[in-house]
Amino acid sequence: YSFRHARLEMPVVPVIAANMDTVGTFEMARALSAHKILTAIHKHYPVEALAAFFSPDDAGASRYAFYSLGILDSDLQKFDEVWRQCGGAIRWVCIDVANGYTEAFMDFVRRFRERYPDVVVMAGNVVTADMTEALILAGVDIVKVGIGPGSVCTTRKMTGIGYPQLSAIIECADAAHGLGGLICADGGCTSAGDLAKAFGGGADFVMLG
Repeated sequence: YSFRHARLEMPVVPVIAANMDTVGTFEMARALSAHKILTAIHKHYPVEALAAFFSPDDAGASRYAFYSLGILDSDLQKFDEVWRQCGGAIRWVCIDVANGYTEAFMDFVRRFRERYPDVVVMAGNVVTADMTEALILAGVDIVKVGIGPGSVCTTRKMTGIGYPQLSAIIECADAAHGLGGLICADGGCTSAGDLAKAFGGGADFVMLG
């Protein structure tokens, strides 16, 4: 894989373990990295643990791991500190919110890309072509697609916002690929056949939890 913005090119299996606190763990990353499968590390580890994991000394697992963060100033400050302590060894970053249709989210993405021009940035979640294009132009390499399809997701029920997942994948993949970007289908997979449908619909990566 190569990316529109980031200076990284490497072979990976396009499956990502989700950044849920029981899934996106250091142990999961170490197990899956042996197969070149990616893991999005959850947000709840302390700075010292994250810095140790992403240090060059643990590069075998961290080469296939996303650092996950939200869009608060405290999230960025924590990332800055981990980045400093691990000597800038983080390759993949996941900027993760339940609903990516806010100005605050877009502003954060732009600021992050300006600050860290070389890392692979995956950000979302969105479900439409226009926001996919906006995120890629703002500096995102992989747009995370899916609002509401996850088995424990309550966004549709709580907010009335959602979109059928395969339709979202098809629409967002078409928009992303036209700009040289990529998408990650996030949520809704309950069988191996669902991964095949996601890839058939145009997804470049699939996130599983």
